[in-house]
Amino acid sequence: MKQTMKIAIFGVGLIGGSLALIFKELPGVRVVGYSPNPASVEKYMKRQVVHEATQSMREAAEDADFIFLCVPVGLIETYLQELSKLKLKPGCIITDVGSTKQSVMRCAERLDLGQAHFIGGHPMAGSERSGVEAATSILFENAIYVLTPMENTPGDAYERLVGLLRHTRAQLIRLDPAEHDRVVGAISHLPHIIAVALVNQVSDFNELNDLYRLLAAGGFRDMTRIAASNPVMWRDILLNNRETILELIDDWNRRMERFARMIAEGDGEWIERQFACAGQFRSDLPERRKGVITPKFDIYLDIPDTPGILGQITTLLGIKKINISNLNIVESRIDAPGILRLSFYNEEDQARAIELLRAMDYTVYL
Repeated sequence: MKQTMKIAIFGVGLIGGSLALIFKELPGVRVVGYSPNPASVEKYMKRQVVHEATQSMREAAEDADFIFLCVPVGLIETYLQELSKLKLKPGCIITDVGSTKQSVMRCAERLDLGQAHFIGGHPMAGSERSGVEAATSILFENAIYVLTPMENTPGDAYERLVGLLRHTRAQLIRLDPAEHDRVVGAISHLPHIIAVALVNQVSDFNELNDLYRLLAAGGFRDMTRIAASNPVMWRDILLNNRETILELIDDWNRRMERFARMIAEGDGEWIERQFACAGQFRSDLPERRKGVITPKFDIYLDIPDTPGILGQITTLLGIKKINISNLNIVESRIDAPGILRLSFYNEEDQARAIELLRAMDYTVYL
């Protein structure tokens, strides 16, 4: 009789819940969710994302073949320390989903995990929503999933984790932890800092002149939307990747100083060249691949300023079972059509909405 594989997931939220939904459908697999919070345990079971759920770390971990630490970055080291005190199954693979890797890997290297193996992980996928309610088995499709094994990680242990994660349909990449943190720091961590600083700058200006808030809608709001990210989560991420972040900020400051100097000197040719280079690199970026910054699935359409128009559009989409995650009117004046922004949970709903609304003679654009 074939032995059942046990997968323990600590923190069954968006990432952990999505992994659970994928693994739960595999034959011969038992998925156990862990949380110290009884309300969370109850919710995991109510939503049927796991086979079992428990408040006991020992019960979840000690006979597990795989343990996924899907907890906030600031808690991963604490969980690793607690796991090192347990008698884990020989050959057990522990992995995490944190967006910083060096600090976690250093912690794992210091600990005695017995005959268990730690392999760092970072699935570069997310959602505008959070929590187990947002979990979906397609979250990782076409996403990059980074793995950072230790130097002494046995090859068969690494291949076992790769074999399991192939079911996510993500693109698995093996990276050195330091290289991971440099790249992710530049494409995710630094942009979040810049967005926060920019929004706070405009907020300070707005204290003296509320025109800033009035005129900052539209493009400014879209460009800085990542500034609205979870403060506690980003505190932990930046502090865990502080060395890389400080180097990136120094580099950014040098680039801003040069921009300021070229503007002061009136060097229009240099300014134009910077925009051209940036535009070229950006146009070469893959459009459909998921990344560390959550993609947006928004569309815009012109709507007349007439009673009931929003109800007509939402009813039309509802009849076709197209879910809207958010909507707002960007602009509406008596003498001009308003601009309605519709947000969707995924690319499929976005595409279906575009096709349907254009067929109804609405002007739709991205």
